Amino acid sequence: MSDRLGMVCGFLGGTIIAVDSGYKVFPHPKPEKVYNRLSDAKWFLALKWCDSLSTSAGIINNTGELAFFNKIVLETGEENFIPQQYRLDIFALCLPLQPNEKTIYRFPLKSKQDLEIQGLEIDSRYGKVALVNEIDRSI
Repeated sequence: MSDRLGMVCGFLGGTIIAVDSGYKVFPHPKPEKVYNRLSDAKWFLALKWCDSLSTSAGIINNTGELAFFNKIVLETGEENFIPQQYRLDIFALCLPLQPNEKTIYRFPLKSKQDLEIQGLEIDSRYGKVALVNEIDRSI
């Protein structure tokens, strides 16, 4: 018998369930996959969130890197999505945000593209990351 407390939580459109050997994520292409760390399960769902969007999307870390981006950004280019000089400023906007709170970043020189920013703590060892996705102001 295990003394581990069971946990179920929703995270970015998925579900994380604690099992005796770690954490399972649903939905997952390999339902038997078990992550050893909660942060690994959260990271998987963050990448899945990014990939599921039909607009340019990515994850900026505390050094201003695009730690991950979706296929649309791969095709159009990282610099076209978020030029390097703006990344740390965009990341800084996520720091005061509460869970599920979002803010908008308007590029100084782009007239029809804004970014929606959400702060997310995936791994407490590294602090927040900024989930960013492009929104079109002309709609």
